[in-house]
Amino acid sequence: MAERIFSSSERNISEPERWISVVLGSAVAVYGLKMRSIPGLVVGAVGGALMWRGATGHCVVYESMGLSTVEETGDNVSIPYGKGIRVEKSVTINASPEELYSFWRNFENLPRFMHHLEAVQVHDSKRSHWVAKGPAGTNVHWEAEIINEIPNELIGWRSVDGSEVDNAGSVHFKTASGNGSTEVKVVLRYDPPAGKVGAKISKLLGEDPAIAIQEDLRRLKQLIETGEIPTTEGQSSGKA
Repeated sequence: MAERIFSSSERNISEPERWISVVLGSAVAVYGLKMRSIPGLVVGAVGGALMWRGATGHCVVYESMGLSTVEETGDNVSIPYGKGIRVEKSVTINASPEELYSFWRNFENLPRFMHHLEAVQVHDSKRSHWVAKGPAGTNVHWEAEIINEIPNELIGWRSVDGSEVDNAGSVHFKTASGNGSTEVKVVLRYDPPAGKVGAKISKLLGEDPAIAIQEDLRRLKQLIETGEIPTTEGQSSGKA
C-alpha cells in the first residue's frame, strides 16, 4: 500500500518535534532489531511508527483531539501540545451518535445547555462567533473554526487570531454498550489570559472549567433524554 502524503495544511507536528520523532524512532527501531526476538519486533514497530510520524509531520492522536504544534503563519491560533490547560470530560446519553452529532453540529444549540455560553453565531460551514459570560458581568468573544470533522463521530475546532481566550478541542461521539446509548466526550485545551496562575485563581472563585464542562454535559443529557433541563429558579428554597 502506498504511503499517504500529507499536505502542509494536514500536518499537525512542528519541525522540531518531527526531527525528534525521526531521530528517536530510528534509535528505537535499531535497538528493537538488535534484540532478535518477538518483543524486539514490537519495539522496532514502535520505532517505525515514530519515524513515520516525523517523516509525514502528521500525528493521528493529535488529529483525534483537534490539536496541533505547528506554528501558524496565517490568522489561525492553536494551543501547542503541552501548553495551556487541558480538560477532558464525558457522559453517556440515551441517544444515537447520529442524533447527538446533528444536535451539536448546529452550534446555535450549544447555549441551550452550556451555562456560561451566551450565544453562537454561525458564519458558514467552518467558522462561527462565540460569546461567553466573563467575570464581573463582562462578555468574552472569540472566532472559532472547524479543523477536523468526521460525521457522527468527531468535531474538532480551534480559535482564530484575535480571540480573548485561545482554545482548541474536540467532541467525540462513540456508541456505548447497551440500548443505543452514546458516550459523548469533550477534550478541551485552553490558554487563559493569565496562564496557569489565572486558572488556579478561577478555581478558587468557583469557576473551574472542568466542573463547568461536566455540568454542561449533564444538562445536555437531561435536554436530550427529557426535552428539558430542570431548574430551581423562581421556586421557594423551602426554608422557614
